[in-house]
Amino acid sequence: MSSISIASERMTVAIVGLGGIGGGLAGSLAAAGRHEIVACTRRPLERFVLERPEGTVEIPLHAIADPSAATPVDWVLLCTKTHETASTAPWLARLCISSTRVAVLQNGIDHAARVKPLVRDAVVVPALVYYNGERLAADRVRIRHAGEYDLVVSDDPDGRAFAQLLYGTSLRVVVSADFTTLKWRKLLINAVANPITALTLQRQAVLRRDDVRALCLEILDEAVAVARADGARLADDEAAQTVSTLLTMRRNSARRCISTASRGGRLKSKR
Repeated sequence: MSSISIASERMTVAIVGLGGIGGGLAGSLAAAGRHEIVACTRRPLERFVLERPEGTVEIPLHAIADPSAATPVDWVLLCTKTHETASTAPWLARLCISSTRVAVLQNGIDHAARVKPLVRDAVVVPALVYYNGERLAADRVRIRHAGEYDLVVSDDPDGRAFAQLLYGTSLRVVVSADFTTLKWRKLLINAVANPITALTLQRQAVLRRDDVRALCLEILDEAVAVARADGARLADDEAAQTVSTLLTMRRNSARRCISTASRGGRLKSKR
């Protein structure tokens, strides 16, 4: 456990967004049984099924579909898509007080800036997600471990508190002293793989085309410059390394993302 001590206090945890990521967290926490879990959903649910490598579990799940029924909690896990953040405002207004921590499990780099205006005095805890989550139905999610770690948070009191929260689940949390570099390395992957494949309607093999690869390098050079200005410690050939990572990805692509994120990031594994 290194420097992380396990709190015995039972917490109340609200999950906003019960998709692949949120469903994986809700199911994992509920199965561990250490905390009181409430899912904030569009429709009422009475049960939830989580498929995971450690075995499928079916659990009762307390879910509410109306923000007016929500009450303040110790933790909010915000798991919606980034562009849906504004739509969560009614939930966050009811769930958050000054003692609440809000873990933001979304892509991007501006977790705190994006969410802070919606949570009043609550504390925002940025997190990076690496496990694969697939929503099979409204009440069923499948998760797969994509590498050595499932989640990364900053090595500070709030990040360590998040690691404590997930202790006893099958999700592996890492705290890092260089969260800024890691969040930018993940964004570099997304900055080229996602838009290029979407615009070309092709799989990542399209990145092997010389002209497309050259475009990726141009995009990444600009992104790397911004990342360094933000304090990220990136390699001189970071753009080329990112493209190389993308070109060597197979079906289990997130495993490669973990390797990229870990490079020079001084990760410390704690559960």
